[in-house]
Amino acid sequence: MTVAAAFQPPTGVLLVNTGTPASTATGDVRRYLRQFLGDPRVIDLHPLARWLLLELVILPFRPARSAAAYRKIWTERGSPLLVHGRDLADGLRGALTAEADAAYVVELAMQFGSPSIPAALDRLQAAGAAQVVVVPLFPQYAAASYGSAAAAVCAEAARRWVVPSLRFVAPFWQSPAWLDAVVAGARAEIAAFAPDHVLLSYHGVPERHCARTDPSGAHCLRSAACCDALVPANAHCYRAQCMATSRALVAALGLDPQRVTTAFQSRLGRTPWIKPYADRAIADLGKAGVQRLLVVEPSFVADCLETLEEIGIRGRADFRAAGGGELRLCPSLNASAVWVRGLATLVREASTQGPARANGVHQRSEG
Repeated sequence: MTVAAAFQPPTGVLLVNTGTPASTATGDVRRYLRQFLGDPRVIDLHPLARWLLLELVILPFRPARSAAAYRKIWTERGSPLLVHGRDLADGLRGALTAEADAAYVVELAMQFGSPSIPAALDRLQAAGAAQVVVVPLFPQYAAASYGSAAAAVCAEAARRWVVPSLRFVAPFWQSPAWLDAVVAGARAEIAAFAPDHVLLSYHGVPERHCARTDPSGAHCLRSAACCDALVPANAHCYRAQCMATSRALVAALGLDPQRVTTAFQSRLGRTPWIKPYADRAIADLGKAGVQRLLVVEPSFVADCLETLEEIGIRGRADFRAAGGGELRLCPSLNASAVWVRGLATLVREASTQGPARANGVHQRSEG
C-alpha cells in the first residue's frame, strides 16, 4: 500500500509596478491619473485639498498633454511599461522553473490599471500558492512608489478569506543582483557611445517626503551635505538612497566623479521637490558645451513615459537647444537576461529566508 505524496504548493511571485493607461485616449489617461494621483501616498495632502487640486487644477488640463506624450512612445503591443513588465514576468517564470527543487507561479500586477492586484492574487491563489513573494519594482524606497504598492498588496490580501502569507523583496538598490545588471547595461552604452558626461537621473519626490523620514528632524535637507553618507537620520530617505546608488555606480563603472551628475526628474506642481532638477541639469550641461551626454535612469527598472518621452524626446531636444550635442538614453533593465537572472536571485532569497509576514511589510520607511 502506498501513501500519496503530500501536496507541495508552489510559491507565488507577484511583480508590482505603478501602472499605465489602457490606451492613449484622453479619457483613459484621465482615469489612470485620477487613480494614481488620488493615492494619498502620492499626493499627501488633506483629502479635500487633494480633491480640489486634482479636479480643478490637474485633471482639466494634464490628461490631454499626457495622452499626446503617450502617443509618442506607444508600441504595437501597447504601453512600454506593460510590455516590458509582461516580458519580465515571462522571463522570470522561465528562470524560476529551471530550479528543480522548487515550484513557482509568477504574475504581473499594476497598482493602477490592468492587470490589477486583485486579479493577479486570484490567479496565484487559484494555482495553489499559499505563500506569495511580492516584488514592488522600485529599487529605492519612496512612499509614493514602493510604499504605495506594498500597502495596496497588503490591503488586498487582508480582504481575503484565506489570507496569503506575504514575503516582500525589500528595496534592492544595495543588492548585487540589481546593481550588476545596471552596471552591465551602462558599461555597454559607455563603450559604444564614449560620453563626455553621464547623467544619473532618478524620479523625484517632494522634499517633504524626505523630511518626514528623518527621526531627528534635524538632518534631512538641513545642509548641502545631508546625503553625503548614510546615517541613522537619513537611512530611510529616498534622496539619500539615490545618492548612495550614484556613488556605487560611479565606483563600479570607474567613472570620473567630475563627469557625472545626479539629478531628479518628473516633478509635479509648485511645491519644492528634491534637487537638483534633471531638466535644468540637462540644459546646464548643454550650455557648458557637453557634446555626448549619456543618461542612465537607476530608479526605473522598465522604460516608460518618464524615460522615453521626458528624457529621450524632450530632454534630448532641450539639450540640443541649449548648445549640447547628442543625448543618448541608456535603456532601462526591462527584461534583459542579466536582470532576469538577478531578479530570480532576489525572489529565491526572499522565498527561503526569514519569517513570512501575513499582511505585513518588511521594508524601509518612506523617502
